[in-house]
Amino acid sequence: MILTLTANPSIDRTVELAAPLVRGAVQRAVHVVQEAGGKGVNVSRALAMSGTRTLAVVPGDDDDPVLAGLRSVSVPFRNVPIGAGLRTNTAITEHDGTTTKINEPGPALSAAHLEELLAVVVAESDGADWLVLAGSLPPGVPPTFYTRVTAAVREAYGLSAPLVAIDSSGEPLIEAAAGVPAPDLLKPNAEELSELTGIGTGDELEKDHELAAKACAVLITAGVGAVLATLGSKGALLVTNAGAWHAVHPPVTARSTVGAGDSALAGYLLAHSAGELPENCLRQAVAHGSAAAALPGSTVPSLDQTTPAAVAVTPLKITLPVIEPSATGSTAGPLAQEEF
Repeated sequence: MILTLTANPSIDRTVELAAPLVRGAVQRAVHVVQEAGGKGVNVSRALAMSGTRTLAVVPGDDDDPVLAGLRSVSVPFRNVPIGAGLRTNTAITEHDGTTTKINEPGPALSAAHLEELLAVVVAESDGADWLVLAGSLPPGVPPTFYTRVTAAVREAYGLSAPLVAIDSSGEPLIEAAAGVPAPDLLKPNAEELSELTGIGTGDELEKDHELAAKACAVLITAGVGAVLATLGSKGALLVTNAGAWHAVHPPVTARSTVGAGDSALAGYLLAHSAGELPENCLRQAVAHGSAAAALPGSTVPSLDQTTPAAVAVTPLKITLPVIEPSATGSTAGPLAQEEF
C-alpha cells in the first residue's frame, strides 16, 4: 500500500484555450475540467487508476468539494476536519500545451490540526510500502513539517517504516533535502533542482542532462537515497548511489502539463513496488509523465494508457562527490571523487 499526505489539497480547475493566452483580453474556453488535486492526491489518483492500493490523507471537512471529488473517482482517503474550505487552483492551457497556473494559498492549519494530521499519517503508515509527502504547505505551517513527519514515522516503526518520497518546492523542499532523516526519494523538477543545489538554471538543466545528473549527485552525497528529476519534454533522470540513468519518451502532443510530474512519481512507485530495477522504475515514470501530458486538465493515466516500451533509457557515468571524514570523525573537509 502507498500512503500519501497532501497538506494543502485543492480543486484543480483547468481551462483549455484554443488560442494563445492574451493578457487583458476576453477569451472563450473550449474545455473545462475540474478534479480533486494537490500533488499527493494526484499520486493517489494515478495509483488507484492502475489498481494499486493507496490511501490519501488530507485536511478538509466531510462535505468539502475536494473530498467529493475523491469519492467520485473511488480514491480511499482519511480526512482531518478543519472548519474551513479548501482552495481552488486554476490552470490555463493553450493549444501547444503551454500552461499558466494560479494557485491559491489555501486555509491556515492550526497546531492542533497539524498534530492530528501527523497522528493519522503515523497510524496509517503501519504496513505501507511508501509514504509520499507532497505539495506545498498551507500558510503558517513550518517548512520543516515534512522532515518532522518523516522522523515520527521512522521512530514509530523503525526498520519496518515505509520508504519516504518527498515532492515539494521552495523552503519545504530545501528543508527536506537537508533534513535529518533524509528522504528515500526526492522528486524535483529542473527549476527546483537548480534551487536546491545552486547548479545551473532550470533551463540549463533541462537541456544538459549530464549537468542535471551532477546536481542530483550533490543531493545523494547529502544523504538523499535517490533523486528522480523530471526535465519536462527532455525526459527525466534517476540518480542513486548505485548509478545514474536518463530516460526520454518520443514527443507527444501535449494538452496540459498539470499533474504530469505527479503522474511520473506514481509511475516510479508502481514499478518500484513491483520489484523492478531502477532503470525500469525510471522508464515507467517517464511513460506515466508523458501519458499525463497528453491528457486534458489534471487527468491522470492508468497503467494501460502508458507506453514504457517506447521510453529510451541511457546509463550515465558521472562523478559523485563524497565528503571525507576528518581525523576527528567530522564530515567537514575536502571533497573526494567517486565515479559510478
